Amino acid sequence: MRTIFHLDLDAFFVSVERILDPKLNGKPVIVGGDPKYGRGVVAACSYEARVFGLHSAMPIRTAYKLCPHGIYLHGHGDEYTRFSQAVKNILEQYAPLIEQASIDEFYLDMTGTQKMSGSMFGFASRLQKEIWDKLGLPCSIGIGSNKTVAKIGSDCMKPKGITYIIPGLEKEFLAPMPVETIPGVGKVMKQSLNERGIYLINDITKLPSDYFGTAFGKYGIDLWRKAHGEGAEYLTIQRTRKSISRETTFDNDVTSEEELRNTLFYLTGKVAQSLRKRAWEASTIDIKLRYTDFQTLTRSKTIKQTDDDKIIFETAWDLMKKARTRRVGVRLIGVGVTNFSPLTEQEYLFEDYEIKRKKMLRAVTKVRDKFGYESLMFGRTQENKELRGMENYFQI
Repeated sequence: MRTIFHLDLDAFFVSVERILDPKLNGKPVIVGGDPKYGRGVVAACSYEARVFGLHSAMPIRTAYKLCPHGIYLHGHGDEYTRFSQAVKNILEQYAPLIEQASIDEFYLDMTGTQKMSGSMFGFASRLQKEIWDKLGLPCSIGIGSNKTVAKIGSDCMKPKGITYIIPGLEKEFLAPMPVETIPGVGKVMKQSLNERGIYLINDITKLPSDYFGTAFGKYGIDLWRKAHGEGAEYLTIQRTRKSISRETTFDNDVTSEEELRNTLFYLTGKVAQSLRKRAWEASTIDIKLRYTDFQTLTRSKTIKQTDDDKIIFETAWDLMKKARTRRVGVRLIGVGVTNFSPLTEQEYLFEDYEIKRKKMLRAVTKVRDKFGYESLMFGRTQENKELRGMENYFQI
């Protein structure tokens, strides 16, 4: 019998914002789009805001109507990443196996650790306290025999809750819950189940698996199994990252080529920074363009492997210009890279400019890691001048 923990950081983005600004404590805080323009969705909201009916993924315009007195923030993405890594560092001290499901969710395989950790409920309580004492982050923990049951358990007593589902009683634990409690059951599936008279998980278990297989195919069989308390028992330990990307949705539709160019330049810098932090290079550049009428285009180009902001940007901007053929506003743009390979510098052994530039970019990455991304910014039209200045500054 496996012992799986699901640790979920409660209202994570809001919790981090409150650490950065304690004046937000006890107030309805919403992280996401700007309600002034009605663009975007709610990324996270405090429990004080949820009282008014707000929830994640809600359109920001709707959120503002329900809670006009709330505090609306764009958020600090870099800080969220930093705190998420700090939580993982704590978990790695105790859990033999960890799977990070998202920036604020972790699965721990604690099977066979009872002699070292003691009672699993007691250990979860100590772990919860350590994360709060060291980082100031509240979390909820579900403990079960598989990932599905553990995840549902972590949602049962939020915030700061711990739920232990006794092995063998998974089906009974799930029976009275609404069908949308099962991970993966969204609005469309919920409606389809409700139309068939299925409202509770117990209603699913009363019917044969063939019924769900006929109605919903392989997903239906999986749904039936989850309703019986079954789920994945083993964690996905290593995930090969397939892409690195950044995108932004504008508050107002953009027609200015200069604004698009500047935004793409900034996003490219973030992508290149992520590449260098991992000591990777990429050979395929992707762009994404969405017009005001939601028509979305993607384009890609394969080039010589690189982690250089300038090369990635020039390739991405060329793709963007060719893709943008309509004279209408742009709602969203994005840039990404794929097809990774480990960093190599041998090919530049006899190319003085190239190797100096690579060293300069490594130095820039280290400074940004320490002082923040915007502590050093490039200008688009002064590449050579900046390079010379940075070479002198870092003595390379």
